[in-house]
Order: sequence, then C-alpha cells, then structure tokens
Amino acid sequence: MPARMPALYLSHGAPPLADDPVWPGELADWSASLPRPTAILVISAHWEEAPLAIGATRSVPLVYDFWGFPERYYRVRYEAPGAPGLAESVRRLLRTPGTPVQDIPDRGLDHGAYVPLVEMFPEADVPVLQVSMPTLDPRRLLEVGRRLAPLRGEGVLIIGSGFFTHNLAALRHTEVPGWSAEFDDWGWRALAAGDVDALLDFERKAPAGKLAHPRTEHFAPLFVTMGASEGDLSSGRSVIDGFWRGLAKRSIQFG
Repeated sequence: MPARMPALYLSHGAPPLADDPVWPGELADWSASLPRPTAILVISAHWEEAPLAIGATRSVPLVYDFWGFPERYYRVRYEAPGAPGLAESVRRLLRTPGTPVQDIPDRGLDHGAYVPLVEMFPEADVPVLQVSMPTLDPRRLLEVGRRLAPLRGEGVLIIGSGFFTHNLAALRHTEVPGWSAEFDDWGWRALAAGDVDALLDFERKAPAGKLAHPRTEHFAPLFVTMGASEGDLSSGRSVIDGFWRGLAKRSIQFG
C-alpha cells in the first residue's frame, strides 16, 4: 500500500532560486523527509483557467512563463513522466454536472511547478500532473482541495505552489519591507490557530493584506492545500521560513 502523503503549500521562487545559497537545500531536505510519492499533483499560481483544466499527461516541453532572465534559465529541462491515471482520478473527483473539467493536453509545467520540483525531486522520476486554478475565490478553492484530499491516501503528493507574500515592489528593497514581515507573521499565526475564517477573508483581516498580495493568485494555492488537509490544520508546520528579496518564502506541510 502506498504511504499516505501530506499536503504542501510552498513558495516556489523565480528561476534564480537555483542560485540561492540556502533555499535549494531547504527544498531538498524537505523532500528527503517525505515518503516517496506515487505521483505529484501541482496547483500553481501561474495557471488560471476556468473551468478547471488538466494539463499534459505525458512529458511535453516546459512553459517558460517569464521574461528578462539570462538565457540559461530557458534551457532548464524537467522531463518527469506524465500521470494519466492521476488525471483520470482528478476527473472523477472534480467533475460533476455543474462542474466541468477540461483537458489541455499540450500544456506543460510552468515555473511554479518545475522550479521547486527541480530542487525537490531532481531525478524527475516521479509522475507529475498540473491542474489549473479555476477561480481565485478562496472558498471555492478550499472545496477543490477537499475533493482532491482522497488522493493523499493513494500516495499522491498534493502541492499548492504560490508565494506567502507576493508584491514585486519588494524586489526593489534591500531589506524586508514591513508589510511583508507583518503579513507573514499574521498568516502563520492564523494557520497555527486554525483560523480558517480569517484566512478566507485575508484581504480585509490581515495587516497589509493588499500590499502583501495586490492580486490573490500567489496566496490562492494555500486554500487548495488547506482543503486537502481535510480540516486538520493543527497538523500544519512551517518547514521553510524567512525571506527572499523581501518576499516571505514560508512553506507549510499538513499531515
């Protein structure tokens, strides 16, 4: 029987993550502490598509969804096997008469998926499937995660990939902006307390919520992960914390 897997929310970093002296090792140590998954299911901040879309189920070229970087970042490859069986399970769990699921068979992994996976599973020998975020509504994403939760018992590692704070204005700072530190502290305390209502309404209830996330997409994958935790937020632990270029790289494991 496959091991029951945790559900992860990770701050995925930009392509230069590979050059950071600390962060790649943190991700590698994290994956080394996990049971070996039968497959990986990724929901990334960088793919919004409605209705929910299932990406490639075979190895296809990556999506280099960034610009202005040195050429070497566009030469990265991550040729993980596809996961057609997992795709069928996702369809079964999510498709209802009022909730269609579509397939985009040529859509490869974007950098929210492959950048951390290169560090966590560098052999690219675990099947990977990416699905889209069909909405930015936290409550609806929580329900998506709840429906996907049974996959954990089949050995599937569910990863919500975003960034705990994400305002690119921070990249102009040499120190951590106050709003980034305040939101990071508030968010982790809310998670540790299991305060789902506050997190769902983070734009109004969090300090500097609109500064930390001018748009919701990088916080949104957290709600899929929370749903996949099956309500057991008490099992959450912060595996990675600190800041990268002013942004909170906090990453959390449930289960």
